Order: sequence, then C-alpha cells, then structure tokens
Amino acid sequence: MDGTETRQRRPEELGLLHGLSTGRLPEASEDGLLSVPESQRVAPKPLGPELSRETTLSIGLQVTVPFLFAGLGLSGAGILLNYFQHWPVFTEVKDLLTLVPPLVGLKGNLEMTLASRLSTAANTGQIDGPREQHRVISSNLALIQVQAAVMGLLAAVAALLLGAASGQELDAAEAEVLCASSVITAFLAACALGTLMVCIVIGARKLGVNPDNIATPIAASLGDLITLSILAFVSSFFHKHRDSRYLTPLVCIGFTALTPLCILIAKQNPPVVKILKFGWFPIVLAMLVSSFGGLILNKTISKQQFRGMAVFAPIICGVGGNLVAIQTSRISTYLHLWSTPGVLPLWMKKRWPNPRSTFCSSEINSTSARVLLFLVVPGHLIFFSIIYLVEGQSVPNDKTFVGLYLLAGLVQVTILLYLAEATVRLTWNRALDPDDHCIPYLTGLGDLLGTSLLALCFLAHWLLRSETALDGTPEPASGPS
Repeated sequence: MDGTETRQRRPEELGLLHGLSTGRLPEASEDGLLSVPESQRVAPKPLGPELSRETTLSIGLQVTVPFLFAGLGLSGAGILLNYFQHWPVFTEVKDLLTLVPPLVGLKGNLEMTLASRLSTAANTGQIDGPREQHRVISSNLALIQVQAAVMGLLAAVAALLLGAASGQELDAAEAEVLCASSVITAFLAACALGTLMVCIVIGARKLGVNPDNIATPIAASLGDLITLSILAFVSSFFHKHRDSRYLTPLVCIGFTALTPLCILIAKQNPPVVKILKFGWFPIVLAMLVSSFGGLILNKTISKQQFRGMAVFAPIICGVGGNLVAIQTSRISTYLHLWSTPGVLPLWMKKRWPNPRSTFCSSEINSTSARVLLFLVVPGHLIFFSIIYLVEGQSVPNDKTFVGLYLLAGLVQVTILLYLAEATVRLTWNRALDPDDHCIPYLTGLGDLLGTSLLALCFLAHWLLRSETALDGTPEPASGPS
C-alpha cells in the first residue's frame, strides 16, 4: 500500500496530549480500513499544541464569548435593517433590499475566508516571522479588496436582473445608485473588516488562543453592522444626488482605479495569486445563492404576515453562517496539520460521512460540531430576548412563533454543519483548499436556508393564528420567552 495513502492513525489514538507515541498497531478505522505496520507508515505531522489540547470545555469557552458578541452585532444589524427599510432610498429603490443578503454575505465570502486562511497560517506557523507575516498579510488584504470591488458590482447586477425577472421596471438612475452603492460598500467594508481580522488572528496567536474559534465570530459580529450602515448612508447620499450626472460614474471609476494596485500587491504571494486566478467561482456562486435569499426578503418584507422578518433575517442568516464558518475553518486546519492536499486520512475516507460520525463520535471535529449545535437554541433565545426588549410588540413573540423560530435555526445549523464536513472532505480530496472554497458556498447556502426557513416560520405562524382566530379559541399568551 502506498505510503502517502496510509498516513496516520487518529490523533486521539496517538496520544497527542503526551506527545506522539509509536510501537503499537492501530485499531480498524470507522470506514473499516485497517492501518499498516509502523515500518510502512509515513511520519505524521504533529498537531499544533493548542489544537491537540482542546476539549469540549475549552472549545465551548473559546467559542461562546465571541459567539454571543457576534449575536449582539447580528441583533443590532436586524434592528438597523428594520429601521433602514423605511428610509426613502430603500422604499424607492426596491432592488436595494435584494442586495442586502449578498452584500452582507460578502463577510462570509471574503472576510471569513480571510480569517480562516490566516488562522490556518497562524496554526501552522506560517506567519511567525515578521517578514513572512508582512508578505502574507499584505497580499491577503489586497486580494480581498480586489474581490470586494468585483463582487460588489456583480451583486448589484444580480439584484437588478432578479428584480427585472420578477416584473420590476428597470430605471437607469436607480441602477447607477445601486451599482455605485454596492461597489463602495463592499470595498470599504472589506478594508475595515480585513484589517480587524488581521489584528484578531495575530493577537489570538500571541495569547495562545486558537484563532479558528474566535476570528470568524467577531467578523460576523461587526460585519453586518458595518456593511449595513455603510450601505444605508452611501446609498442615501447617491439617492439624494441622483440628478448629478457624473457623480456616481466618477466615484466608481476612482475606486476601480485602485484595483490594479491591489493586484500588484497580491502578486507577492504565490498562493494568493492562485486564488486571484482560480478562486472566483466559489464566491460568485455563493453571491448568486445569497441573491435568491435577498429576493425572498424583498418579496416578503412588506407583507403583513411577514411583519418583523427584517429584524430576524440578519440574525438567523448570521448565526448559521457564523457557526458553519467556525467548523469549516477548524476542519481545514485539522487537515492542513494532519494530511496533505489530495490525501484524506483513513478515518475520513468517506466522501459523504455518516451523520452519526459527524455529531456523535469522539473525534475532535465531532466534538466541536456538538458544541456549536448546542449553542443554537440558547443563543437564539438570548438574541430573541434582545430583539423583544428593543422592538416590543412590533415583532411576533408568542410561544408558537418562538418554537417555530428555534426549530428553523436548529434545522439550518444541523444541515450546514453536516455539509461542512462533507464539502471539506470533497474539496480536500480534490487537492483544493477548504478555506477558500467551502466557506463561501456554506455561508451563501446559510443565507438562502436561513431566509427560506424564516419565511416559512412566519407563514406557518400566520396560518396557525388565522386558524385559531377562525376556531374562536384564545391565542397563546404573548411575552418574551
């Protein structure tokens, strides 16, 4: 049997808490494959000290605080969206609401992907030296600026096309406002969040904390707030000055002119050059998937039976994207440390893993999946309580709605965590980097799943209330859960 095909036993079997042990044969793997004798074994790469010492408690402690902090940001984003939807620019430029999920979702496509790449680089010691650190960071920041400018324009075009396909009239002035607002928002948000991610990853590395556990939640916590705020104010500015013939084209040209400079900086790092050439498909596809979620939001948000949906949409989409990004980043780091691209460890050979092994085994990735899944219900209850305290009776708050809402969140995250395990295995088996290819797909799918399940939640709640009213039975008591 080929040496690269039979690399290692599970980290748990190797006793990483006390160093890598040798001299005994491993047991059969979950997939029924037996390992080979020590004489034929390729020496495994030791896991990083932070990863090898992680337990359920340590993962929970590291993830919970950033997750709750992220939830506060997502709650704030929901409240802001509920407020912004009544601004003249949002009521008159209808496609602007369609733009919200894909544009806000860029934090999953770009900033969370950046955080995952930097976390992997930090855990594998690639940015420990100051010279290498500067090269890796500057090239990655330049990369996301290029991606943000292009994706901002594509998101606006997708919103316009979806609007036209659904029967909305296309106005040239509104199209200019939409495109200019999208490009500038994406560019400025990527700059702010990218810089923040760099600081967090470097700081976590110095403090001995696994950046996989904290970088993506913090990106989620501030990403929605920053992106929504920039979009609202920038689009309002352009909407007020929409009669100025040359304003929006000049501003777009000015920001676009920075793109060649960013490309030159990005070319310092060969892995980044590869992403710049071949890494567009995942983020473009993720943006298109998110755009369909935006179309659902646009078509439902103004209807009576969906009253309050604007508040909850950023939360349910953000929580799902946040948790799946953490899991994807962790599995990617695990594979970078434990294997080589194109070769899966023996215990991860199945392309479509058994859901039982994803959530119920003793492996570190299964442990983290359980921790993340456990956070869904208490997290949503906390965020729901915050929304209720701020918005009061303007949002549904009876027990039936809370139950449906929690069920929607749990279903969304369960599906995403399973798909994270499956897609990381698939991309790694094809010698692709999961940091760059999986997170965009999964966060985009999280937006679509979250928006769809939330719309079903509101619709089911409205139908149940209507049926209750027809039967003449008293409605469930209202109040915060």
